[in-house]
Amino acid sequence: MKAQVIVEQVSRSADRRGWVMEPINEQQLAGQRNTHVALTEPGAIRGNHFHRHSTEIFVITGPGLVRWREDGVGREVQVPAEAAMRFTVPPGIPHAMKNTGDRPMLLVAFSTAPHDPANPDTQREVLIES
Repeated sequence: MKAQVIVEQVSRSADRRGWVMEPINEQQLAGQRNTHVALTEPGAIRGNHFHRHSTEIFVITGPGLVRWREDGVGREVQVPAEAAMRFTVPPGIPHAMKNTGDRPMLLVAFSTAPHDPANPDTQREVLIES
């Protein structure tokens, strides 16, 4: 069976200072070779690609739209405002995220391959149009 995208709710703890979350657990952290954090402005899109070799785990805070295609079937999840969701995307599955809110959306991502700008692991595939 081909690997599928895994979608999980991420718990957040909040108080008057703000909130905190653990984007991945100890077991998931062990295999990561790259981490990046991005603030995505309202209406902006990230992704629109797939990874040839690496698995990517990313967490976004809502509101946002995450779209992917598995076995030729388009799927999407709306991440509600004030929620955080984790997506584990195996190699070869195109994926994209869009900020559907009115303030920056947080994206925290991990990859099983190091980032190499001279030899990128990504192939462009548009799932969300600008």
